Amino acid sequence: MSVKEAKAEVFWMAFSTLQKKERQSVIERLLKDTEFREDLIDMAILEQRREESSRPLEDYLAEKKNRGN
Repeated sequence: MSVKEAKAEVFWMAFSTLQKKERQSVIERLLKDTEFREDLIDMAILEQRREESSRPLEDYLAEKKNRGN
């Protein structure tokens, strides 16, 4: 286990032992951090779209250009 993974595990263990209201308080504090909130949203979108097929960037850019965007 890497140092990063070990730190994450310690944090998770501590977080999971908190009572529901305490966990909610921690989450509320995390979400007040704009950069963290944006990263969390990005990670959630990536996870939701993980199984979608991909296409080459060049194809996307050509399509965008043809639409006039």
